[in-house]
Amino acid sequence: MTVLTSIMWFRRDLRVRANDALAAAARGGSVLPLFVVDPVLIASSGGPRLAFLRDSLADLDRSLGGALVVRVGDPSVVVPSAAREAGASTVFVARDFTPYGRRRDRAVSDALAATGSVLRGIGSPYTVPPGGVLKPDGKPYAVFTPYWRTWRRLASENRAAAASAPADVGVPECVTTRGDEFTWPERSFTALDLPVAGEAAAWDRWEWFVEHGLGTYGAARNTPSIDGTSRLSTYLRWGVLHPSQLIDECDGSPAAEEFVRELCWREFYADVLHQRPESAWKNLDGRFDRMQVDTDNAARERFALWQQGHTGFPIVDAGMRQLAATGWMHNRVRMIVASFLVKDLHLPWQWGARHFMDHLVDGDLASNNHGWQWAAGCGTDAAPYHRILNPTLQAERFDPSGAYAQQWIEEWPLTGPPMVDHAVERAEALRRRAALSVA
Repeated sequence: MTVLTSIMWFRRDLRVRANDALAAAARGGSVLPLFVVDPVLIASSGGPRLAFLRDSLADLDRSLGGALVVRVGDPSVVVPSAAREAGASTVFVARDFTPYGRRRDRAVSDALAATGSVLRGIGSPYTVPPGGVLKPDGKPYAVFTPYWRTWRRLASENRAAAASAPADVGVPECVTTRGDEFTWPERSFTALDLPVAGEAAAWDRWEWFVEHGLGTYGAARNTPSIDGTSRLSTYLRWGVLHPSQLIDECDGSPAAEEFVRELCWREFYADVLHQRPESAWKNLDGRFDRMQVDTDNAARERFALWQQGHTGFPIVDAGMRQLAATGWMHNRVRMIVASFLVKDLHLPWQWGARHFMDHLVDGDLASNNHGWQWAAGCGTDAAPYHRILNPTLQAERFDPSGAYAQQWIEEWPLTGPPMVDHAVERAEALRRRAALSVA
């Protein structure tokens, strides 16, 4: 029997276990594992995310016996070139549903077809791929709760089908070619204390969470001073873990279902972006295009204070400093700082979203930007605009002892007045929202 070589093009699936595309490639013969350093994505990635990507690729290379080929350039040129060198007629990938990813994959598919090869998409970074959760009339859901009900049923059906699929082949027989020399950007070398990369580290964290955090997840996940969340978002961002693997590990308890529900939010936002790709940086609710926002020099000065964590509100400042120091921020605090920027400072949500994407090690376009739109009241399933989080009351509720603030604010306790009066700015935010209704 002739042994064929195929290419496994890794993107957001930097793992060997439970990798459907890699398993499919391995069943046909030997595999050339490839990662393409796409200048478009590198230019738009913050330093912490690049640093974690670099370390994840090093771990993946070790898992593949040093066979990972890393090349630099436009994927529509690099991938067909690698296929010609390897004599590969098929390039396997996990399907990408982001706006850029879809355009890129169409270009790569066309370029491969011109040389007699094919791009074959198998699996995705999601339990239920975007576009796969629909209402009975075939339309997408615009509200999370009914999406969650349908998604939960489909997720269970998909996992049952996966259980009867061919077994994972493990580490494939790999071939390799010399890759281009690539120098990682300076910003990918950081002094931040980022998560340890790799599948083993991800599973270590999961096992810690199961033992210490999962049972109390529903009650503890909103308290930023304790380690009460999974902290697996970074591994999910690059596919070091697949969400289905985590769902399989859950025991059906109320706390575990609460955790699965949070995984579903990630897939809901990916679905929204898939259905409405323009919503990456534009208001999903077009009425908010007329919302008055501040963008003058004074607004820039307020934005700088927010970025630096010098607003005078302890929970806001602690969150922004945690982000700067670690590349991560507790999710409850993300909501608080986002509401503060949009509704107390009256700045465009896009400013905050870009700042987060520049600094978050787990930065994901769909989750980040639609999370920001949720806070701004202009997205799908958005909180009503008049739900304006009071940073003082939020701190009293979720950080009553000040433990979180003290952890991140060196000059604790804060003694000066906050930069704005929340009551005044709340009234101003409501005035601006009301103006939309009469415009």
